[in-house]
Amino acid sequence: PATENLPGGSALKPGDILKSYSGKTIEVLNTDAEGRLILSDALAYASEYKPQAVVDVATLTGACVIALGDDVIGMLGTDDKLKKEIDSAAKNTGELVWELPLWEKYHEQIKSDIADYKNTGGRPAGTITAAAFLSKFVGDVPWVHLDIAGPAWTAKDKAYIPKGASGITVRLLVEFLRNRVEK
Repeated sequence: PATENLPGGSALKPGDILKSYSGKTIEVLNTDAEGRLILSDALAYASEYKPQAVVDVATLTGACVIALGDDVIGMLGTDDKLKKEIDSAAKNTGELVWELPLWEKYHEQIKSDIADYKNTGGRPAGTITAAAFLSKFVGDVPWVHLDIAGPAWTAKDKAYIPKGASGITVRLLVEFLRNRVEK
């Protein structure tokens, strides 16, 4: 027998074209890259309020774990000052953050022939192309993306983090906000 592997008639399929909250269209190439679809709508919505900055945190890509391992947060963004603030907060809290480049060449990988963007740029530079995709939905708002796919879950107890969900970035974000309030 042959059948489509869909949980329902309106399930997401490769080749689908979606209209995002922002009105931009997205060609779905990989249904496992669905988290960025939801996050892109949240970023577009938040940006409508013209915040001073947007920082998103997500277990977005397995590619980040491959690149940086289980202990390091991948950071990408559009604003150097905001990235420095996040990096400073990370250093003050002992959380490990490493900036990855968001160069224009990576944006080429998410261009689509039939929509505004593709939901994945393929395997090469997967963390970077995922962030390039997200960057298309924040407009001119200063933005940083923190990919916590590696450190979000620990397989064994660590000095101050028990086995399981780590709560990574909570201390970092509290420190970041505290520093902003004190300025």
